[in-house]
Amino acid sequence: MTESLQTLQTQAGATFAPDSTIPQSFGNDPEAYAAAETGVILCDRSHWDLLEITERDRLQFLHNQTTNDLKALQPGQSSQTVFVTSTARTLDLATAYITPDSVLLLLSPHQAEPLMQWLDRYLFPMDKVKIRDLSPTTACFTLIGAKSDQILQKANLTPPESSPEAAHHLIEFQDSQIRLTTDSGLALPGYTLIAPQSHAAALWSTLHQAGAIPAGETVWEQRRIQQGRPRPGCELTADYNPLEAGLISAISFNKGCYIGQETIARLNTYQGVKQRLWGVRLNALVDPATPVMLDDSKIGILTSIAETPDGILGLAYLRSKAGGEGLTVQIGNAEAEAIAVPFLRH
Repeated sequence: MTESLQTLQTQAGATFAPDSTIPQSFGNDPEAYAAAETGVILCDRSHWDLLEITERDRLQFLHNQTTNDLKALQPGQSSQTVFVTSTARTLDLATAYITPDSVLLLLSPHQAEPLMQWLDRYLFPMDKVKIRDLSPTTACFTLIGAKSDQILQKANLTPPESSPEAAHHLIEFQDSQIRLTTDSGLALPGYTLIAPQSHAAALWSTLHQAGAIPAGETVWEQRRIQQGRPRPGCELTADYNPLEAGLISAISFNKGCYIGQETIARLNTYQGVKQRLWGVRLNALVDPATPVMLDDSKIGILTSIAETPDGILGLAYLRSKAGGEGLTVQIGNAEAEAIAVPFLRH
């Protein structure tokens, strides 16, 4: 983040949490929340980490460390994939962008350092792999909403007409190039743009002037929970595996061996998933980590919660045998109902 970008965002009404360079709010949270579906919002995701994996063995190495079949992808394609431990506990949900000479990994905030340390454990002297943290030198912005294409057209950043889902392209912007990806990070239409940090202010201003409504972290968190995207420290922890977290779409069951593969295959084959992540709609605010109760029995735990224009929404792990969508439960002093969320697949 550069000072000029923060100045532009402040002029647009941004307020920042202590020790943060990412806007918490632009004073327009209800409007921005609605625009994520009916218009377009502009989210600053520059605090999400970005790794670059290069050299000859990069695809084979990542193929062996994550849940999806990255070797099947061609340059210009992308895929979500999950980093897991040897016992299939989740580390992070990443998006892998394949280029002719590298793989770019967009990670959750604050995950670059621990993940690089994790990957280093599996690098051998004969492996031709180089891992570089690009986070300090890049900016990342996401457009979310049904009219995202119109914003890109106004900003002269239109992708190719035949651009497929899960694609990414280099687009000329001023005297540099930005990477335009056809995903929003949620189960909503949109695009993510990755640019040199030196061009962050100009790109953000261009998208804002084209009509995108700026949205802060409050709105992103509301929409993350409403959509059901799990995040490290909440839904992605050493207590859960990707099948429990509803990330089956980021798992290949045909790719062969990788870290954690045996556990995931066994759980899938023998239907051994004992808990699943669901959305919940509550009638009162409670704290995360509050137990979920059915009658007098604990059947799960609340992992995230937010007050939104759609009501109080949360994410919770529930025992599979207790039920799923439509189940009525007690969470602290709140009554809650389990609901399906768009991002997750079980």
